[in-house]
Amino acid sequence: MKIIVLNCGSSSIKYQLFEMPGQEVLAKGLVDKIGLKGASIKHKRSDGAEVKLEGEILDHQAGIEYLLGILISEKYGSIRELSELNAVGHRVVHAGERFSGSVRITHEVVDALVECIELAPLHNPPNLEGIYAITKLLPDVPQVGVFDTAFHQTMKPEVYLYGIPYPLYEKYKVRRYGFHGSSHKFVSRQACSFLNLKYEDQHIITCHLGNGASIAAIRDGHSVDTSMGMTPTEGLMMGTRCGDLDVGALLHIAEKEETSIPVTNVLFNKHSGVLGVSGVSSDMRDVEIAAEEGNDRARLALDMYAYRIRKYIGAYAAALGGVNVIVFTGGIGENDSATREKVMKDMEFLGVDFDFELNRGLRGKEAELTRPGSRVKVVVIPTNEELVIARDTFEILANG
Repeated sequence: MKIIVLNCGSSSIKYQLFEMPGQEVLAKGLVDKIGLKGASIKHKRSDGAEVKLEGEILDHQAGIEYLLGILISEKYGSIRELSELNAVGHRVVHAGERFSGSVRITHEVVDALVECIELAPLHNPPNLEGIYAITKLLPDVPQVGVFDTAFHQTMKPEVYLYGIPYPLYEKYKVRRYGFHGSSHKFVSRQACSFLNLKYEDQHIITCHLGNGASIAAIRDGHSVDTSMGMTPTEGLMMGTRCGDLDVGALLHIAEKEETSIPVTNVLFNKHSGVLGVSGVSSDMRDVEIAAEEGNDRARLALDMYAYRIRKYIGAYAAALGGVNVIVFTGGIGENDSATREKVMKDMEFLGVDFDFELNRGLRGKEAELTRPGSRVKVVVIPTNEELVIARDTFEILANG
């Protein structure tokens, strides 16, 4: 079965073509700068053949038309005709409380996702654009939605509710939802496979660390808590997001700066976090260089970033009643040994015997970072959200 996975952002489309159930990646690519100057498509086939095409790409439908054209092109294609495509899997950020798992997309599902736009105004609209485009271009091909929030729907009310008047939750569904669900699901399972542990018997803390970052507590294969909330702003300090913030501080700043709600939202989502504290960049590599050169604010940003990860690990170890496995993933988690070292320093009390020497220089590959006999295993597991989407899509269609 050939399944194409689409991850539609506001001005981009990431895609991969899978042969399932073998999980072979036949092609992958990126449609970038949709609706902007300098739009392009970067496409790579499994045999290494690559192409980059530049030109006007006005909207997501045009971008999907172009990428489908490349997939069947004589020079760079991986299939002969579009009829070979058996399904399309979509990443959808927010499904509210409507879905606790991946679902086949129907008119009713689309209506539900439209209702969730107010919960994810930056993410759900482009996700829907991808669905609309496929519906028009490939009307007979089944589509499946895989939701960032679904994995965390196993959280209990005492975990996901805020301490606000309960009628506000009933009226507006103001609660914690969590995100990066596909990543947390994938790396927690993969970590157990890598360590030869039974997934359903483990207490796992997964740290998805990238420009956006979240931590999840997973007991016996189910998410019991996660750091992001109703929106991706809550939780860890991130590249440009503030993370946990006293509501009183937010109101104080908004009042003193006389900023509107939209401007305040941009301040805490786009100009805060590592960028806001360091004044250098949201890219951890740039901040680390600045810190090495003596920039105190850059050093402070790195310390704050690591401290908050450590704090959540400690909290989730308590929430789980102990931890067996800690997983690092995401662009920073997989590649930044300095961040992992800061986080794991003095974690012996938790049962971690971390191998700092082995950690240094490790980038982008599966590895255990604890010494033999360590009660708690620490591993690096590269994430693969697209594969999760392909797997879920295959399972839903295979099971009718």
